[in-house]
Amino acid sequence: MSIQKYENDIYAGVLGKILGVYLGRPVEGWSYEKIQDTFGEIRYYVHEKAGVPLIVADDDISGTFAFFRAIEDHGFEKNTPAKAFGDTWLNYIIENKTILWWGGLGRSTEHTAYLNLKNGIEAPKSGSIEVNGKILAEQIGAQIFIDAIAMACPGDPETAVELVRNAAGVSHDGIAVEAACHLAALEAMAFEEKRIDVLLDRAAGYVKSQELLDIIGDVRDICGKETDWRKVRAYLDPKYGYDVYPGCCHMVPNHAMVIAAFILGGDDFQKSISIAASAAWDTDCNAGNVGALNGIRLGIEGINGGADFRGPVADLMYVVTSDGGSVVTDAVLETKKIVEAAAKMRGESLSVSESRYTFEYPGAVQGFLKCEFDHGAAADVRIFNRNEISGENGLCIECSHVADGVTANVSTQTFIDFSKLAVNFSTVASPTLYSSQVVSTTAYRESGGQVYLRPYILYYDIDDQIQVIYGDGWELSEDAETYFWTVPDTKGMSICKLGYQMESRKRFDGRIVLKEIDWNGAPADFSQRGMLMNSIWNTSPLWLAGFASSAAQFAADFKRTYCVSHEEANGVVTIGSREWKDYSVESTIYYSLHQEGGLVARSTGHRRFYAAVLNGFSKAQIILEQDGKRTVLGETEYPYEEETGYCMKLTVKGSRLYLDINGKRVLEAEDATFRCGGGGFLISKGTMTCDSLIVKNNQQGLQ
Repeated sequence: MSIQKYENDIYAGVLGKILGVYLGRPVEGWSYEKIQDTFGEIRYYVHEKAGVPLIVADDDISGTFAFFRAIEDHGFEKNTPAKAFGDTWLNYIIENKTILWWGGLGRSTEHTAYLNLKNGIEAPKSGSIEVNGKILAEQIGAQIFIDAIAMACPGDPETAVELVRNAAGVSHDGIAVEAACHLAALEAMAFEEKRIDVLLDRAAGYVKSQELLDIIGDVRDICGKETDWRKVRAYLDPKYGYDVYPGCCHMVPNHAMVIAAFILGGDDFQKSISIAASAAWDTDCNAGNVGALNGIRLGIEGINGGADFRGPVADLMYVVTSDGGSVVTDAVLETKKIVEAAAKMRGESLSVSESRYTFEYPGAVQGFLKCEFDHGAAADVRIFNRNEISGENGLCIECSHVADGVTANVSTQTFIDFSKLAVNFSTVASPTLYSSQVVSTTAYRESGGQVYLRPYILYYDIDDQIQVIYGDGWELSEDAETYFWTVPDTKGMSICKLGYQMESRKRFDGRIVLKEIDWNGAPADFSQRGMLMNSIWNTSPLWLAGFASSAAQFAADFKRTYCVSHEEANGVVTIGSREWKDYSVESTIYYSLHQEGGLVARSTGHRRFYAAVLNGFSKAQIILEQDGKRTVLGETEYPYEEETGYCMKLTVKGSRLYLDINGKRVLEAEDATFRCGGGGFLISKGTMTCDSLIVKNNQQGLQ
């Protein structure tokens, strides 16, 4: 079967994962008694009552979709090895900040595994019982990161299990890895087989642990006798609970609850994730795993069969990694990555749209919601996908009572919304959209009279306040047309939303359809210039938040724009996204104590990039950094002095790389390893201050 047959179910699996996580996340860490006393049963989102945002950074989501990138980053190998998954951890994780619970060596399984990897212990030894001990190696984390991998293997449980065994072995071992493989087999088979008992029977064949098989058998037995999930939990707790299986968050009670929720939920998606979220233990992990499995098995129709879980989420998710431009994402974009990987691992030729907003799956809205920014008098708006009422994809905006002075406004996030940010996990990101990029919008008026579509951006100004800039309005016709808008200059401040305003001089009641929205390439001219600090007491202003920093210190500077400092090798700071291909990055750099420092380009994570550096006060280099292996692509003698400004410009154009210093070409090199990614700074074992950062697109010619 072609992968195209499975696309909608992969999308449903992605949705099921994030919806389950969002349902269970507000009560993660709560006792069973507290959940029961407060909510009884969590049938729908309780984030407002719990006092937390709905859309949050979460290890279950970030780890699932970040670690999956090992497959793409290592050539779509059907047997991507454990070492590749370990390298992927090191590339995308920012130590003590992103994805993991940083609970300490010997306390947090994942933190311990990360430190092992960092210290040269390769996967799967990094997660082994031999190195970390049985208790630490058998906590829950192995099974919470595997869903995207299984989705890339529809109908192929053998490949899913092999890949998941390699991925889970980075941090876990023993029965925890077996549980991850069990879930992988269930999810891979659920694309074809829908019967729960048959799935469980067949998945048992992929489990090597008799202990786990016995536990699963016991869960199946009690669920066959008792339909009340509370009574099932009361049976499971004294046999498999946290008091029985030691550690912070052991796999066994959680896997037992995942299987129980799967069985007791039957063909009711809402019921299954509700049980997993209500039963305590690791609520977001369990509801996320059950949601992914039943999303695949029951499809979009199953997810839509109960309460509207999709509407408030609007596909939005954060995959928080060192690749800052890929953090703010959505279920459609992540689905397309999985579909592409699935096709390439099977040797299929499949064309996957590269445009950002294509709205190509049933009901997809890709983050678009009614805009909360105060635009004045607001008309009523209903947002849905045209494919829900026809065979055509497109974001359908149904407006009521648009008239002179009354507008309808919709927007989607292009950066973090800092007014709705959870504190549980660090949220590091770069914007997806920048000043001087060109946004193309294909749109038409489906019904109603004359109406204008006006693009706009919301951005954070230097005082951390949200400002708006509008473009000119386009009069829409009943035929789809493509319109272009150059994003206005925000003086380097981060753009947090892209929006569209519907306006009309006379009353408009009708529908507008956005068929496709995209932008590509690096900005024509994006910059942060000069000393921007407006308070000596705030060295981390919001205008710095657009950078993803693995450097120990990245701050606004008292004299120049930035100070970058790191006590180890490879302190990296980047901004931008994978849409950036051919461009130059420029800054005037002043060196203090250091080993090396300079500029970065085409970064897709902080161990995969090009850099141009000055080294040891004696030489200039262009380097390739790839998964801990450094290749010097070009080198020349270049004496330089402390605290003297050197205007450095690193240019990447196709496979050519150029370093200019103070307006003079110093080095050239050639390499085709990386074709895209963000730009920024690199510092090793020391400090440098940097005056301005200027990024310019050179796709039209070398500058």
